[in-house]
Amino acid sequence: MAARPRLVPLPEPAARAPRLALVAPVAETAAPAETLALGLLRDGVVQPDDLLQALALRAEQGGSLTEILLRRGLIAEPVLRRALARHWDLEEADLAARAPDPRLLDQLGAESCLRDGLVPWQAIGDLVLVATTRPEDFLRQRPALEALFGRVSPVLTTPTALETAVLAARGPALDRAALLRVPEGESCRNWGQPHHQFWVRAALALTLALTLAAPMLMLWAVTLWCLITLALATAMKGAAIFAALRRPAPEGPEVLAHSLPSVSVMVALYKEGNIATRLVKRLSRLDYPRELLEILLVVEEKDQITRRALARAALPVWMRVVVVPDGPLKTKPRALNHALTQCRGSIIGVYDAEDAPEPDQIRKVAQRFLNRGPEVACLQGVLDFYNPRTNWLSRCFTMEYASWFRIILPGLARMGLPIPLGGTTLFFRKAALERLGAWDAFNVTEDADLGMRLARHGYRTELIATTTFEEANCRALPWVKQRSRWLKGYFMTYAVHMRAPRALLRQLGWWKFLGFQVFFLTTLSQYVLAPVMWSFWIVPLGLPHPVLTALPDLWHGALVGLFLATEVLLLSLTVVALRLTPNRISPLWAPVLHLYFPLGALASYKALWELTCKPFYWDKTSHGHFDSPADAGPSE
Repeated sequence: MAARPRLVPLPEPAARAPRLALVAPVAETAAPAETLALGLLRDGVVQPDDLLQALALRAEQGGSLTEILLRRGLIAEPVLRRALARHWDLEEADLAARAPDPRLLDQLGAESCLRDGLVPWQAIGDLVLVATTRPEDFLRQRPALEALFGRVSPVLTTPTALETAVLAARGPALDRAALLRVPEGESCRNWGQPHHQFWVRAALALTLALTLAAPMLMLWAVTLWCLITLALATAMKGAAIFAALRRPAPEGPEVLAHSLPSVSVMVALYKEGNIATRLVKRLSRLDYPRELLEILLVVEEKDQITRRALARAALPVWMRVVVVPDGPLKTKPRALNHALTQCRGSIIGVYDAEDAPEPDQIRKVAQRFLNRGPEVACLQGVLDFYNPRTNWLSRCFTMEYASWFRIILPGLARMGLPIPLGGTTLFFRKAALERLGAWDAFNVTEDADLGMRLARHGYRTELIATTTFEEANCRALPWVKQRSRWLKGYFMTYAVHMRAPRALLRQLGWWKFLGFQVFFLTTLSQYVLAPVMWSFWIVPLGLPHPVLTALPDLWHGALVGLFLATEVLLLSLTVVALRLTPNRISPLWAPVLHLYFPLGALASYKALWELTCKPFYWDKTSHGHFDSPADAGPSE
């Protein structure tokens, strides 16, 4: 057996106080994983059968022996850390008592420190001590560290101590990096400048003036626009239905275990005091190999409610808390941008706090990515609810989601149109995500914006047949708040991407460009101008409508036909979608959607007001009010 490398303490310079335990550089002939395994076995900290299992997994899938031991629950982290300290003759650095030298930290970069789990701590003469959470990580990074610092030597620390020290030293810089990842030309971060306010006020003043000066002309113009957008929306939905119901292309062969990629899943949490325990339980149902999966629970630095809840939740070792440095802007995309720098997987996933994904979801995602080329950069899963029968609002929300995720989005994808992503059950190739600059931290509908940027840069998004169940927002006021945030983000997304229409057309091509226009303009117009369409309901009551009475009989019939076709399409879409969801809601509930969509009009007016006054305000949705008896899956 090869001798373990001895790390000899160096004499401490007289100027240094208090005394630090220093160690010499790791020997060039570092022990392989098998030598470490024998040391762990000799120390009695791992059972022989467990060690053989870990070594077999490492030979099959690659990766770190210590990570496999930890994530399979074959050894406790404090025990492993003590064993590593004995094996490498390392001493532990107290980063709280003596903070890392900021000059050394800046040479390596705060993001690199957090991602690689090591930080240059102190310089003693020409020797730089590097605090590391895993000695094998230090060995892998040692050539780059020596090229940067000269002589280096490791000392041990914990992940929590390292993250706390780096955030204390460079929190504002990390926050700024997370805010500015997206290029300025594709970000809405400059929204709300004085000239924006001027043009918004000018548009409102012009609209009011025209309404007062020529009310009938304005009524005709608005009605014509409503009818055009209604016809386009109906046509797009009809085409999406036919496209979605075509037989899908067959999937590729099942992925072999040794081909599985590493996956990092981020869950952004904010003021989630009553969801943490259930979230850990739900995500623990995922059957992906633990040594290839990490869950990053992303929390704000000053969100003590969530941090205390997670501290009580007894997180498994393959889940870890990532703390976002404090900053004035607190949005989900900003938190995801920060956590992305610490993700180790080649596939990046996103869940929400209340999500309950199907156990085999990550395996399906890995197989789809392996069966597709690099142009498929994003997979969108299906969202459904585990409390669909709480009240009429939850039933309507369930019907809307069934139509959207099971028919409309798959149809748009098969038609080759840009996909406005949902905010959860999203999976990306990490390389593509980083190339785009990840999420726009200022956009409150960051998912839809990212879907458009993926299409602009030549990537494709596909829908994948795996479902995540979440909590339906089934209280009227919170529903309006949530929908207003979505619509505000749609307004901002459309405005950002239409800054340079020619560039957008060049990047998307005519077909996708037209799809982009139809989707956003019809969605926003139908919500904001819904009262104009409702005005036609006075006709069945025997009251005259100023537009209908002025139309010839032929146009009158065409208008009635458009309304009937839209209603038939909506009901048909809902009934078909309900057959595709495990939530067996009676189709007789479909007509009550007419009472549901008016809430969206209220949300659009709130969105317009916030667009001018609070463009980056994130109206957070509260979770954890409802749950399924099984704490996962659909409610029967």
